[in-house]
Amino acid sequence: VSDLRPSALPGSFDVSRSMFDLRSPPHRFMKRYDSFSSVPSSTSSRKDSQGSSRSLDTITLSGDERDFGRLNVKLCYVSSVEQIWITVLHCKDLSWPSSCGENPRICVKGILTLPKPVHFRSSAKEGCSDIEFMETFVFAIKLQSLQAVRLVFKIQTQTPRKKTIGECSLALRELSSEESSHWLDVSPPSK
Repeated sequence: VSDLRPSALPGSFDVSRSMFDLRSPPHRFMKRYDSFSSVPSSTSSRKDSQGSSRSLDTITLSGDERDFGRLNVKLCYVSSVEQIWITVLHCKDLSWPSSCGENPRICVKGILTLPKPVHFRSSAKEGCSDIEFMETFVFAIKLQSLQAVRLVFKIQTQTPRKKTIGECSLALRELSSEESSHWLDVSPPSK
């Protein structure tokens, strides 16, 4: 942009002062918008499920919103022998009720929800924030049967008593011979 003010020397150019002038503080001219709406937001806030707006700084997680951990599994279908390979890798950031003690023994129970459900269980490991299982389970089942069902995982304590402390699941619609890795959010067990 050419500066046409008389004080400018002939042939010299300068950026005019405007809202695009990068030398002025950016907050003078810019408005911030939330990514999912066109409503200007000067403070960070979100609407909760009841519609009331709360500042992000003051949100406390209730029992059903807190993080229960994540489970990492790998799946693969070997079509030549009609087998599903399920590898339970590890559980990260797992939390459990204080009634289970400091370091309960924890295992992962898996269920293929076929008309006649198929159950399997990992070995029990000492509870900590990152539990490695590294166990593979192989079942001979036709691919068409598997694509209509879910694979459910129940995180269970073995000591002091057997108790389901969380669960997660995934649909097997996209099961293929390409090995796929999944991180599943663990949620409180359903009643």
